[in-house]
Amino acid sequence: MDFIRLLSAKTVGENVALPLRIAGVDKKLIAGKVEALLDLVGLADKRDAYPAQLSGGQKQRVGIARALVHDPEILLCDEATSALDPETTLSILDLLRDINRRLGLTIILITHEMAVVRQIADRVAVLDQGEVVELGPVWSIFADPQSETTRRLLRSVIADVPRDISDRLRYTPVAAGDVLLRVHLSDRANGLGASLDGLADVLSRPVRLLQADLDRIQGRSQGSLLLITEFRSTSDTEALVRNLRGKTAAVEVLGYVESTVSARPPSSSCWSRCCPSLG
Repeated sequence: MDFIRLLSAKTVGENVALPLRIAGVDKKLIAGKVEALLDLVGLADKRDAYPAQLSGGQKQRVGIARALVHDPEILLCDEATSALDPETTLSILDLLRDINRRLGLTIILITHEMAVVRQIADRVAVLDQGEVVELGPVWSIFADPQSETTRRLLRSVIADVPRDISDRLRYTPVAAGDVLLRVHLSDRANGLGASLDGLADVLSRPVRLLQADLDRIQGRSQGSLLLITEFRSTSDTEALVRNLRGKTAAVEVLGYVESTVSARPPSSSCWSRCCPSLG
């Protein structure tokens, strides 16, 4: 947590007060401001403690209090949770959400952790090489990412293909095999859930549900389904994907696997080649 840059020789209260002292603010005003801010971040009882006596999350709270001493209109948080354990991360995000609500403060959070974005943000801008490649409400970006950069970032919060399937996955069609699809679902209408009606209309063939990963973001259901269905031909798969895309947020062909429905008995020629003594 060294990036917070608290002065080890000064108490928590003195660290928070430092910007005001430098600005020449009256001591009585400083005392009142420090007390109010430490109360806001839940550290009223740590005013006289030193940084070495604090946990990482408490140090982060001191840093947030210090950043608020001049009543800014915007609070910039650069990787505010990157060095914290999961439980402390949740507490810091709850604090930032509370500050946003109580102070009416705009918070810009810079992070690579898409789980953090999903939990706290209202809008998200995805940057690549200093340029904004995608911008919009969090639920929309998660439901239907348009850039490859966004899709790469979202892989950290989208369930992977199960290992037993990924080990068998091929990137070219397998004769008498299946195709693996990831179908993204999004509730774009009334917040009552993602509709499956369109899928039923399009999937007029045997389909197996391998895995489902669903979440609720900004009052809308988001997520994806891993589906396996029979591979008939390249053109048939292209038509299926095209029709599915008209009904859902997005569809990906992840690869092809040997059919898991039934195993064909080996031909006599195969037995002859593999086991001559039994031919």
